[in-house]
Amino acid sequence: MVLVVQNGLKMGKGKMAAQCAHASVMAYQHCSIKNPRLLKEWLRSGQRKVVVKVDSEEALMELAAKARNAGLIISLVCDAGRTQIPSGSRTVLAVGPGPEQSIDKITGHLKLL
Repeated sequence: MVLVVQNGLKMGKGKMAAQCAHASVMAYQHCSIKNPRLLKEWLRSGQRKVVVKVDSEEALMELAAKARNAGLIISLVCDAGRTQIPSGSRTVLAVGPGPEQSIDKITGHLKLL
């Protein structure tokens, strides 16, 4: 699983961590419904998660579309707007769980957070 943080929002570290946690839980839930066998494999293999960044919502949404078109599981977190950022802000995109090579084709060029 790769977690893509929308870094242009300038979230605090705690907020960013919480948004990544939301994305991870959502991805787990989506995978349990869409591909339980893949989820079991991911759980057995150590639940790998990598956190990378993009600088805009536009870049985040482009990645979401590419991942969806590639048949990957995606989960997009939209913030409620109760603390640091405006309501509806798209904060983190989870790509996966899924085949590592397929995810890397979409996210491999991004810089680690």
